[in-house]
Formats: sequence, C-alpha cells, structure tokens
Amino acid sequence: MAFVYKADPVRGAEWARLFAAKAPEIPFHIWPDIGLPERVRYLAAWTLPEGFERQFPNVELVFSTGAGVDQFDLSKVPPALPVVRLAEPGVVAGMVEYATMAVLALHRDLPAYIEQQRQGKWAAHRVHAAAKRRVGILGMGVLGRAVLTQLRGFGFQLAGWSRTRHEFEGVTCYAGESELWGMLAATDILVCLLPLTSETRDILDAKLLNALPRGASLVHVGRGAQLDHQALLDALDSGWISSAVVDVTAPEPLPANHRFWSHPRILLTPHTASMTQPETAVDLVLENIRRHQAGEPLAGLVSRDKGY
Repeated sequence: MAFVYKADPVRGAEWARLFAAKAPEIPFHIWPDIGLPERVRYLAAWTLPEGFERQFPNVELVFSTGAGVDQFDLSKVPPALPVVRLAEPGVVAGMVEYATMAVLALHRDLPAYIEQQRQGKWAAHRVHAAAKRRVGILGMGVLGRAVLTQLRGFGFQLAGWSRTRHEFEGVTCYAGESELWGMLAATDILVCLLPLTSETRDILDAKLLNALPRGASLVHVGRGAQLDHQALLDALDSGWISSAVVDVTAPEPLPANHRFWSHPRILLTPHTASMTQPETAVDLVLENIRRHQAGEPLAGLVSRDKGY
C-alpha cells in the first residue's frame, strides 16, 4: 500500500520525513511522482487530480490537506470512497490565535489607531470593558468551539450560531435560519467560521451586515465566496460597520486595484489565519489509516449531505 501527497511540495517534503520516521512501511510519494498507481491506497490533496479514481483504482481513503473540503467537487468522488478533512490540532491552534488576535484588535480599535498613525494623529478612543462587548461566532464546529473557549477567558459576552443546535458553557447558542437574525442584532463583533456550502455561499451580504447593530465589526475567516465585497465596502463607507478583519477573499489574490487593499477600516491578510501543521497532520492521517484498517470510525469524515 502506498500514499500520494498532492499539495504544497515544501510541506510535502516535511510529510515525507515524518512518514519515514513514523510509518516507514508505507511508501510515500509526492505528486507528480506517484509510484505504481495500482499500489496507491491513500491520497492526500488540496485539489484532486482529474480522473483520480481511474488513475488510482485501489484508493481507499482521500484526505483533504486542509480543514475544509469546499475545494473538492464531491460529486466526482465515488460515493463509497471516504473523504476526510484535516481539522487537526495545528489548524485549530492557528485559527484560535488568529481569531483571538482579530477580535482583540477590533475590540481595542486597532484599525482606527493604525490609520491615525499614518495621519500623524494622536487621539485616544474610549476603552470598553470586554464584559460589555458582545462577540458572535457563525459556525460551531471544531474551530468555532475552540475560538469560543479561548475568548471566554477574556470575559466577552459570547454567542454562537450553527445550522443545528449546540450547547456550550458560557455561550448563548442559536440555531437555524429563524434564530440567526436575533443573534446578529445582539452582536458587536461577528466572526465567520462557517464552512462553504450552497447555503453559506454569499451569506455575508448586505442583508446580514445590516442586521448587525450600527458600529459592529466583522472578522471573516471562513471562505472567500461567503463575503459580498461591495456590501462590506458600502457598510464600511456608511459607518454601519465600523471595521473588519478579512483573511479570505474570492478571488485570491485580490486584483491590484481592489479597494480592500487601501481601505482604512479593513485589516487584510492573505489567507494565513491557519495552516495545516505537518507534525500534527501526519499524526492524524496515520491514526485515520489505523482506524480505517481496523474498521473503526474515522476522525473528520466528511458528510456528503452536509458538504463538510
């Protein structure tokens, strides 16, 4: 049985070193070197090669090298072939760091101070206690719950929304379309951590942004196709939204003349909120291979119905 890695080759070299140390019995190949195609049982990829199921007729598991699978066309993956996403500890830790940084930056008016520095302006803004700031998270999966856990320590008033009902200590939980709007109306800083599905595409539109209180802020670390760029610009220019931290866009990278680059109320980063860490990712992959061979449930198995 062999393993093929098709993603960033620099990280692939780290995966190869870790496989050699932890699972030397599994031949490891970095695309386009695939070895003997009929021996390949496991494929890890950011994007799937066209016709991979014919190229690798004996493949048993497909891994996404990221925490999501929206970059896959699941309709082209045989229904019986398990697809696993890598919501591994390194990805989770990175997202917790970034989301916490972003929420605190907006809470303490960092975009305004950055713009004042550019202007040579010395002016203090009122400091509000975290206990009076309402932070809402869209998406209560592994990433959302980890971010909420971290933010809880600062004393923020926390809320979380998801498609299905959750219970989480210290967090007011909302579920379903009917409860979304009530949560938005009571949110000062909104963090989008939703997976990209047909239901969440373009969810951050004018209607949603206008459902937030005047002066609210946005942290967007979900997927680029969820955000209506013009709606955010209009909301910022009108003062309805005070500031935003944006890590994901569509397209990536943005065109050179896009207003996000220069808007004084936007902090823009190039899709770096979180990245799969080879050490923890390989451990999770090897554990899932073990589980698969033992007939046990897989960690991170994708539901075809949900799309994540």
